[in-house]
Amino acid sequence: MTYASISPFDGKTYKTFEDITPAELEKALDTAARCYETWRQKSYAERATVIAKAAALLRAEVDRFAKTATLEMGKRIDESRGEVNFSADILDYYAKNAAEFLAPKKLHPKIGDAHMQSSPIGVIFCVEPWNFPYYQLARIAGPHLMAGNTVVVKHAGCVPQCALAFEKLLRDAGAPAGAYTNLLISHKQSDQVIDDPRIKGVALTGSVAAGRNIAARAGKNLKPSSMELGGSDAFIVLDDADLEHTVKWAVWGRMYNAGQTCCAAKRFIVLDKVADQFLEKFSVAMKKLAPGDPMDEKTSLGPLSTESALTDLLKQVDTAVAHGAKVALGGKRINRPGSFMEPTILTDVKPDNPAFRDEFFGPVALFFRVKDEDEAIALANDSDFGLGGSVFTKDDARGKRVASRVETGMMFVNNISWSDADLPFGGIKNSGYGRELGDMGIQEFVNKKLVRTAKLEAPA
Repeated sequence: MTYASISPFDGKTYKTFEDITPAELEKALDTAARCYETWRQKSYAERATVIAKAAALLRAEVDRFAKTATLEMGKRIDESRGEVNFSADILDYYAKNAAEFLAPKKLHPKIGDAHMQSSPIGVIFCVEPWNFPYYQLARIAGPHLMAGNTVVVKHAGCVPQCALAFEKLLRDAGAPAGAYTNLLISHKQSDQVIDDPRIKGVALTGSVAAGRNIAARAGKNLKPSSMELGGSDAFIVLDDADLEHTVKWAVWGRMYNAGQTCCAAKRFIVLDKVADQFLEKFSVAMKKLAPGDPMDEKTSLGPLSTESALTDLLKQVDTAVAHGAKVALGGKRINRPGSFMEPTILTDVKPDNPAFRDEFFGPVALFFRVKDEDEAIALANDSDFGLGGSVFTKDDARGKRVASRVETGMMFVNNISWSDADLPFGGIKNSGYGRELGDMGIQEFVNKKLVRTAKLEAPA
């Protein structure tokens, strides 16, 4: 069964869904393609009416949407509410700004007039993960629908009710049939969708392995793609950092969404002068997190999204220890029902340890001690990933200098606040390519057409 709602808090299966049939898939793609021909002709104002209405409906029923996310993937309820509200912000952002972002851009040739014109390209196929079951959908639906494209989506197998709820949201907001379509399809059917000539672009947020497969298939079909493939973000603590402020961000940065965030703080790189003090404060703060029902606002540690997510992470920790890493905190499953893991800190992770290169998608922090700023930057850059990162210092100018030398798509100085609709999101290296959100996010799947008007004599 590809799609099932199984609560990671109690292990109970609440609902299952069958993959759609080949005939149903064909009908969905045909409807999306037909819808594109009319949706593309709508004005920005007409499209904005639908997208803004979807944002308003999200805000009107925050709790209903949030509880579904918490049920299916274990996100703590206050975090789920925050995600729903942020998703509404994203939809509103593109409803308000798409016309400006895609307005014709005047050029200045030596003779005549010229401009760049932005136009939609067709049906976009999006493959999305479970860790932010609404936000991931809002950041594709908002820009691509406002650009005039239509969207078909394969969501993660463990959040089918979130996927269906978001599809219904767009229909309730007035989107025509085919503008936004959720596809309950298998991986094999996903390949068929990429190959289908009606699909004009492919977007993925997922693992490196998935990215390689989907990008290769899109490339074989000469279709543009965008890839967001995770990260192993550095959290750099300089010797002049305000440790009280820094530790609060360290805990949030590693433990938000139970650590299941692509741009979470994962590698803590601390200058030797403050390393012992930081590690002690960080450990004390992590120990305070208490497991419980994610529906309870008092719970500070929720479960991982699935039982397999937990067992895979525990295997990663065991492998790291077998290769010389030391467990400074946690490292085990919590002895209680549900897919809970202790907040964990690993030290002494050497370059020959698999953990040095891996992404830990859960409540596991890697701690590194370095002698100076240059060593911190070199270690931060010694990664196959390049999504985000942060640096903490009392000197903003120093922080910006360090940030400019770290090879990632995003850097944050004295914060890890990536949750703004107008901030482009994306990375380099194995973290993928392309950008979502901000004005860049709406440019990924549009045709940039040059139009020139000039009275020129044809060459002889």
